[in-house]
Amino acid sequence: MSEPIVVGIDGSDEAEHALDWAAAEAGLRQRPLHIVHAVENWPYKTPLFAPPETAERFTRAAHMLLAGAREHVQKRWPDLETSTAAVAGETPEALREQSEKACELVLGSRGRGGFASLLLGSTSLRVAEHSPVPVVIVRGDAADRGEIVVGIDPKRDASAILDYAFDAAALRGARVRIVHAWRTYETLIEAGYAIDVEQARQDLRTEAIEAFAPQRDRYPQIDVVEEIVLGHPVTALTNASRNARLLVVGAHDRHWNAPHLGSIGHGVVHHAQCPVAVVHPR
Repeated sequence: MSEPIVVGIDGSDEAEHALDWAAAEAGLRQRPLHIVHAVENWPYKTPLFAPPETAERFTRAAHMLLAGAREHVQKRWPDLETSTAAVAGETPEALREQSEKACELVLGSRGRGGFASLLLGSTSLRVAEHSPVPVVIVRGDAADRGEIVVGIDPKRDASAILDYAFDAAALRGARVRIVHAWRTYETLIEAGYAIDVEQARQDLRTEAIEAFAPQRDRYPQIDVVEEIVLGHPVTALTNASRNARLLVVGAHDRHWNAPHLGSIGHGVVHHAQCPVAVVHPR
């Protein structure tokens, strides 16, 4: 069986949006869909003096939720191969384990229960930072039209990010917008340095074009726009996300030898107005 698209659900409206996005993605990529519900209040975490049927109720509710999700998908995508799993354990670890052999992992922007702090606390960051596969956080309007926006820093290895963005664009017949923002510009201006703005833009554009040259060769049919912004990357990417179908960013920064989103990735997943894909370097 090919690598599935894994989606985490919890019964919230946001998780339902994520489920629809993941199912459509699985259809585009011709891959199976694997629906996961992480149950943290499993028998071993049930209060000591709770009624004996409490654990059974949690289990039954989990399977009912998954059955409903599967039925929803099969009605809209009847030919899509779909499986489900109710997993005991902490949400980030459960999702990571379920997605180890997946194509990508899809999550809602916020939720209830095991997903209560997604995008508002540590849970979302742990999932996005440590997942072995790309993580798509479905937020804003998951439009059927629009560009694939990808934020890059040519001074870092952007090959995995660009590969994902161009592949997503090829699947959807969409244009790719490469956003390269130079935040040092504002600092230099404030410090009183004289900057040749046009030369700075040209230099940055050259760096961006060189960065995606391999993808341009592999995907000659895709229209590409380079957007050079002399300003903060989070602002530039958030603005670009308003008309985007998908925003792709990288987890480039490293902290204690582990992948880390950093301030840019953190800011983008909080403020983007479209689904965000977080892709780790190879």
